[in-house]
Amino acid sequence: MNKVFHPSASRGHANHGWLESYHSFSFANYYNPERMQFGTLRVLNDDRVAPGMGFGTHSHSNMEIISIPLRGDLEHKDSMGNTTVIREGDVQIMSAGTGVNHSEYNKNKDRDVAFLQIWILPNKVNVTPRYDQITLNPAALKDQWHTLLGPEGKHDGLWIHQDSWFHMGDFKNGGAISYKIRESTNALYIFVLEGKATVEGETLERRDALGIWDIESVGFDIEKDSRILLIEVPFSN
Repeated sequence: MNKVFHPSASRGHANHGWLESYHSFSFANYYNPERMQFGTLRVLNDDRVAPGMGFGTHSHSNMEIISIPLRGDLEHKDSMGNTTVIREGDVQIMSAGTGVNHSEYNKNKDRDVAFLQIWILPNKVNVTPRYDQITLNPAALKDQWHTLLGPEGKHDGLWIHQDSWFHMGDFKNGGAISYKIRESTNALYIFVLEGKATVEGETLERRDALGIWDIESVGFDIEKDSRILLIEVPFSN
């Protein structure tokens, strides 16, 4: 077993007034040669956008982009003709492929919006761009791991072009639980959204993260009222 601990305070930070962002990996003006990516997990940004503000139209290609709202309403528009609003409890995926233009704005004028922006390097390039989103059933996350998305052809729900799995759990009651790595060459990136957990001897609190690899199953001791995101990705060290 190997692991790397990323405390919340070690993340890159940018405050542009309308946007405050914490970067788990090198992004924009934040550069850390030891924090370029974790396997195929390239970006994990913890963003807060001021009322009525947002990201104007810009382009991406050959990247799997996942957005997970944590608070508020985020309006999405893209060159594929999609105009949607995603809220807490939704998960959005955009496969940029050959290229897509999009914008993301805080839908509300009276409160901020907070969301995770996650980029996964794809296992196929120059695919046809696509967009999808789902609304989660809160009961499905209660005190267990619930699958948010999986690889193309291996998951019936939301999928991406990569052998990657996303899970989330809302542990109102806390307790002990494990997670079995689905692919032997994959690693697990654990991101504590709220609360506290001990994972393989490491104590993680709010917004702390732990990357772990060369292990078949990961054990968790989770405190009450904790919410945790798991990102399993192909990994080579």
